[in-house]
Amino acid sequence: MNQHAKPDFAFVRELLLARAAQAGIQGAEDEVIERLLELEVPDAEPTEEECRRYYEHNARRFTAGELVEASHILFAMTPRVPPERLRAKAAEVHAMASRDAGRFAELARQYSNCPSAAQGGSLGQVGRGDMVSEFEQAVLEGERLGVLPDLVTTRFGFHVVLIARRIPGRAVPYEEARAEVASLLRQRGMERAIGEYVRGLS
Repeated sequence: MNQHAKPDFAFVRELLLARAAQAGIQGAEDEVIERLLELEVPDAEPTEEECRRYYEHNARRFTAGELVEASHILFAMTPRVPPERLRAKAAEVHAMASRDAGRFAELARQYSNCPSAAQGGSLGQVGRGDMVSEFEQAVLEGERLGVLPDLVTTRFGFHVVLIARRIPGRAVPYEEARAEVASLLRQRGMERAIGEYVRGLS
């Protein structure tokens, strides 16, 4: 297998189950896989230096009380509409909103699949933890006002987003943020280690 190719989920599952059988691990499939990974994939505990470096390079992410006043036009994923066609329609509306942001509420009422369409797409003031992570990153990581230059893609679909106002928050000191930083780096490290382990099996 090409080590840069992303393996198929079902194929990876079969590899892990086969390896678990070799190791004599028995039980329900999900439990077997979890036990195998616990035994054979080392813990990815980040060092203090790694945590501090990540915090320093991503300080903006660790802000409390930061708010944005945002509106969106949602093109929701549906089994009936191919994602490419949905994205094309979202891009068309994004171009219209970018040319004339004053029409945003009208376009939201006309096209959005979100209940917020009735309020012209307004989401009110939102902060960290109020939105799915993909949307949160797009609206909070930056200084831009107006229509964001790109569509925002989330598990729900494609969003045209307008930022009307930003309310700055306070920086969270490293000591307060450390547990969150460590958890994030631990998760990333585990994903990397599991990816390398699976490539080794294949």
